[in-house]
Amino acid sequence: MGEKTVLFKTRKSADTELDDLLHSLSHTRCEIEQAYNRFNFTNDPDLIESYVYEIKALQCRYNYLLHRIKESREVSAPPYIHSKSQ
Repeated sequence: MGEKTVLFKTRKSADTELDDLLHSLSHTRCEIEQAYNRFNFTNDPDLIESYVYEIKALQCRYNYLLHRIKESREVSAPPYIHSKSQ
C-alpha cells in the first residue's frame, strides 16, 4: 500500500522509512549496551581496545540514524506557519 514502483526499484513511503530508521536506532542502542557490557567484563588489553573501537563505531551509527530520523520528521511534517489577522 505504501510502496511505489519506479522503473525497477521499489520505493518506500516516508512512514515505512521512518519505521525502519526507528527500528535500526533501537537495535543500535541494544548493540551499544552489549558492547559496553563486554567492555566492562574483560581483562584482555586487546579485547578492551577492540571494544573501544566497536563502541565508537556504534555511537557514530546511532548519531547518523538520529540525524536521519530528525530529517525525515522535518520533511514529513511541514512547519506550522502562523499568520496574523489584521
